Amino acid sequence: MKLPAVSLRTRIVAAIVGVTTTATAVMAYSAYQVQADEALGRFAVSAVASSGADRQLLQEFSKVGTEGWLDRIRIGVDPDWAVVTERPGGPLEVVRTANGPIPVPDKLAMLGSVRAGLFEQRRPEQFGSAYARVPGTGRKVFVVNANLPIPGYHLVQFFDFSRFDDDLTELRWQLVRTALVVSVLGAGAALLIGRRIRRPIKALSAAADELGAGALGTRVPVAGRDEVAALAESFNAMAARLGASIDELHAKDRQQRRFVADVAHDLRTPLASMIATVDTLDHAEPATRTRAAEILGTQARRLAKLVEDLLEIARFDAGKADLRVAPVDLADLVADAAGVTGVEAAVTAAGDVTVVADPRRVHTVVANLLSNALRHGTAPVTVTLDGTGDDVGVRVADAGPGVPADLLPVLFDRFTRGDHARQASDGSGLGLAIARENVLAHGGSLTAHNDGGAVFTVRLPRGS
Repeated sequence: MKLPAVSLRTRIVAAIVGVTTTATAVMAYSAYQVQADEALGRFAVSAVASSGADRQLLQEFSKVGTEGWLDRIRIGVDPDWAVVTERPGGPLEVVRTANGPIPVPDKLAMLGSVRAGLFEQRRPEQFGSAYARVPGTGRKVFVVNANLPIPGYHLVQFFDFSRFDDDLTELRWQLVRTALVVSVLGAGAALLIGRRIRRPIKALSAAADELGAGALGTRVPVAGRDEVAALAESFNAMAARLGASIDELHAKDRQQRRFVADVAHDLRTPLASMIATVDTLDHAEPATRTRAAEILGTQARRLAKLVEDLLEIARFDAGKADLRVAPVDLADLVADAAGVTGVEAAVTAAGDVTVVADPRRVHTVVANLLSNALRHGTAPVTVTLDGTGDDVGVRVADAGPGVPADLLPVLFDRFTRGDHARQASDGSGLGLAIARENVLAHGGSLTAHNDGGAVFTVRLPRGS
């Protein structure tokens, strides 16, 4: 059978009440036992001392053993008493008794029930004691036997235990009442504690519902240094990370949509040009056909370059970029890239400019930066290699107008072009994005700023 759901507050209250009640009950029982044992001990000692004093008076003033000593007994009636004689194997006989509340037959009945422990052989100065109940009333009495100098004679006194028993009963009830009061106070304290614990947890639950509903800015207040405060801090950290992740996903989604739109646009332009040119291939004029073939070749190469760049970006997105590292002298690599791109660049080097990297990818980065400097900037173009530190820097600068301020934050994003601020360009807008991915794949960095022109700085670690 499935148990009913119990709230945290109810469990906390039940636990505190249970612990409080159990502890109070144990303490009350222990206190009662200590008090009862101590009181019983005092009662027994007092009763035995009283019996000893009465036996001493009996011996001194009644001259036990002389003629008529029984008639001279003057002890009183409180406690009730009797002078008893016994014979081995014979019955007990009361030879003298006080005119007390316990009749002789009841006294004999009680003495008979405790005879073995009360009258066992012991020295005359010792005492025997036992508890018994009056047959007629059921009252509990404490019986004390004091041996007399005459063999077979005993002074037996009956101490009423009912009043003492009533006192113990009252003590028990007082402890029960105290335990109940403590339990009620514990329940009240438990309710307050449960409310204080439940309040922040309820706030956390509400915040979780709001966060699940899309309120990514939801946070809970953190108070104190306990586990609930730690839970609130963890919730806030989780909410912050979740919000950042969702914002990043939204940004990625926007970037992806823009990427698809840009790809479609960039594919449509050369394709439209190629389709329009195809119609002129059957023109009668040879010059027209030659021009059409040139346009088709140009657009096909542009389309192939765009597809190649898209595949490279896809490999980076999939984490499939393959680095084939080897020692590379950056001075030689920059000179070769300048020759390939046709850029006249002044190259200066300081320190050791050798790194362990993928020469093809680093060549792509440098060639892209040199091409951009030639296409969007103005001569002279300078390349500065710095190998004096822990890593190696490559600084490519031109003397053009620089990068517009609004483009600097998004310069390395995909399909970002500066055509509206610079001369017309047939680039895909993926060159700098691919260059940055190549540098990041080596554990380096690529940055841009303006300093009398556009300045691009690549920093590569020396090791792979």
